[in-house]
Amino acid sequence: MATTLSFHSPILSRQTCLSTQNLLSLRSHCFPFSRVSLPSISSTTPCSISPIISTNATQYEFCDDSSEVELRLELGEESKSPGEVYVDGSENSLVIKVQYSGFTKTLLDTNNLYGMIKPSETIWYIDDTQLVVNLKKQDPELKWHDIVESWESLTTGVAQLLKGTSIFLVGESTEINNNIARELAVGLGYTPLSTKELLEACSNQTIDSWKSEDRSDSITEAEAAILESLSSQARVVVATLGGKHGAARRPNKWQHLFAGFTIWLSQSEATDEESAKEEVRNDIKDGERGYANAEVVVKVQGWDATYTKTVAQASLSALKRLVLSDKNITGRKSLYVRLGCRGDWPDIKAPAWDPSTTAPAS
Repeated sequence: MATTLSFHSPILSRQTCLSTQNLLSLRSHCFPFSRVSLPSISSTTPCSISPIISTNATQYEFCDDSSEVELRLELGEESKSPGEVYVDGSENSLVIKVQYSGFTKTLLDTNNLYGMIKPSETIWYIDDTQLVVNLKKQDPELKWHDIVESWESLTTGVAQLLKGTSIFLVGESTEINNNIARELAVGLGYTPLSTKELLEACSNQTIDSWKSEDRSDSITEAEAAILESLSSQARVVVATLGGKHGAARRPNKWQHLFAGFTIWLSQSEATDEESAKEEVRNDIKDGERGYANAEVVVKVQGWDATYTKTVAQASLSALKRLVLSDKNITGRKSLYVRLGCRGDWPDIKAPAWDPSTTAPAS
C-alpha cells in the first residue's frame, strides 16, 4: 500500500511561489496539500496604518524541553509593553510581530513549524529585552531541532528517525534521481549510489549504447539484480534508472526496493494544486507504472538543477511525516530485510512463509 505525504515550505514567507518549479506533494486518501515557496523580500498588510518590515534575520534562541519548546527573540534595546506585541499560532504556524515607533516589525511568520503544537496552550511574556514564547508540543516524543523545518533541522532530525534505513529514488528522470540522491546523501551522512553508474561500470558500456543494441529487457533485469544486492545495505541513497528501461517502472520489480523508503520524484504537468492532486489519484488508480508503489510522492513541475536542494528538502519533510505517522515502520523495514525481502511488504508474513505460494504458512 502506497502512502504519499504532503510537505510544507521551508521558507518563512507564505506569499511568493516558484513560477516554473512548483513542487507539489499529497497525503494518501485525505490529500492535504501545500506548495514550496521562494522567500518574499517583504510583505504588507493592506489594512495596516503603519509600514510592516519583515525579516528572516531575527536573532533568537531555541530549546526543546520534552513536552514543550521555548523560543526567545531579541526585541532590541527599546523596552516593549505587552500591548505592542502580537503572537498568533495554529497547529503548524506561528506569527510574531512587534510595534515600534512608526512601523511594525515581523519577527517571525511561518506556516512550517518543525512539529505540531497546541495553539490554545501557547503562552508568551517579555523578559527584559527578549520575547519568550512557550509552545506546547502535540507529540512530546518528537525532538525539535529548530523552530522551523530548515535543511539543517531536517537533515539532523530525519537522519535520527530513519535509524539507518536506506532510501531509493524512483521516477522518469535519471538525472533528477541522481541529483536528489547526492544532495540527500550529503545532508544525511549517507552514501550516494547510482544504478546507472553501477550498470555502466559492470558492463563496460554506457546505458545509451546498451539501449541501441535493443536489449532493453536485459537492462531492466541487470538493474533488478543490482537492487537486490543493495537491498541489504544500510545508510545509502540509491538513484534508480528513469524511463521505460528502469526496473522501478515495472510493478513486479519492487521486491527489493521495499527494503528502504521509496520516493517517487514525479514530473508534473499540473499548473495548480487541485490538478496535481488529481494527477496523483489517477497515477495510483492506474497502477500500470511501478512508481505508484512509492511510499512518498513529490510532484515536480519543470526541472532546473538550481532547485536540487529545494526538492531534497521537500523529500525529507515528507519522509519525516511518514516515519512519524508509523513509528514502527523502521523496525518493520529491518525485519523485511532480515527475512530476505520476500515481496510481502507491508504485510510481512511469518518466517516460514513460502513466497511461491499466495497464502502465509501457519
